Amino acid sequence: MRKHKRKKEIGGVGGNENGSVPRESDGGRKHKMTVIHQALIRDPVDIEALRRAAAGNRGLLTDELRRKVWPKLLNINVYNLPHKPASGREVRENHKDYNQVVLDVRRSMKRLPPGMPASERAVLQEQLIDVILEVLKRNPQLHYYQGYHDVAVTLLLVVGERMSIAMLDILSNFHLRDFMDPTMDSTKHILNYLMPILEQVDAELHDFMVRAEVGTIFALSWLITWYGHVLSEFRHTLRLYDFFLASHPLMPIYLAATIVLHREKEVKQTECDMAMVHHLLSHIPQDLPYELLIGQAQDLFQQFPPSMLAKRAALQSDKSSLSISSFQAFHLSTLHQRPDSVLQRLTRAQGSTTSRHARGPLRREGNRMMKMAVWGLSATLGAAVFAVAQTAMDWGPDLILQLF
Repeated sequence: MRKHKRKKEIGGVGGNENGSVPRESDGGRKHKMTVIHQALIRDPVDIEALRRAAAGNRGLLTDELRRKVWPKLLNINVYNLPHKPASGREVRENHKDYNQVVLDVRRSMKRLPPGMPASERAVLQEQLIDVILEVLKRNPQLHYYQGYHDVAVTLLLVVGERMSIAMLDILSNFHLRDFMDPTMDSTKHILNYLMPILEQVDAELHDFMVRAEVGTIFALSWLITWYGHVLSEFRHTLRLYDFFLASHPLMPIYLAATIVLHREKEVKQTECDMAMVHHLLSHIPQDLPYELLIGQAQDLFQQFPPSMLAKRAALQSDKSSLSISSFQAFHLSTLHQRPDSVLQRLTRAQGSTTSRHARGPLRREGNRMMKMAVWGLSATLGAAVFAVAQTAMDWGPDLILQLF
């Protein structure tokens, strides 16, 4: 017998009756920017403050701040980025996923900023192909999936080519790792958390969806693209990326639960039919109250953490989650980062030391070569003097001996 027959109230971030969240005042915005700046210059960097800022109301506010904070959330040294991918047709086309990546990138036109000149779009698409193939080349154990390019293009548009390679590399090995197996088993395991969350909050809605046999496949594209594929406004995508980069890898599925719960009345008023319910849920309204839903997702995560739901999710799949099992170690690894000013100084000092070490052997080699040249010259001159003296002795030994 279920404990939760009636719908539970979900806490949130203080939304009003229509579900909207009051926008921050200019003073609140300035204060948040100050908090972020102070967290970035602390030594070590205050990662928890950055996580709160990224997940909190309106996220990281600007792309300029994202370029500073996103790398810290993933423990990336901005002064030690990967080099740009090697260019060349053969390098690309020899990769097993090249053709599929190109097809997906060519179809991603809607993800690029409207009004961008065709020449710039072409360059950006080529960079996107390079970024994806470079990360896959670095990680041969990972398998490309359709939708991966939606994550990559979001990063590329904000942080540029080299940083997006570094970020996508980390995400692919941690947050997105379950989606990059050769089969869908791990992805299904993550999707399996959705229904137990709904059951905990609204058993009636859960039972309706079970009767409709709708399953969870409607949320697949939400999950594997971090909603980038289904949202029409890029600002909403960026807001969710702020949230997910600062959160547990399962947070996208908790957000999916809040979206379904938010549309509870629509779902229950739909005919209890798989096709009808799937059609309704697979199309996300573009006017969702994202700040409210983000706050509710955080509350659900606190009330019903993954550890509480793991048995229910595992009952439907024997596959464990690499993203979940590796998150604690990843989280701890981010807590001892130096601020960028220190990293820059250390990088310069290391460069100077490396340069000195490089010059040292050259200088020693130069000195050795100089000595050898002098010795060679001395030997040559000595031989010449000896030859002259010998010739003189042959012609006038008495005269030469008198000189000494």
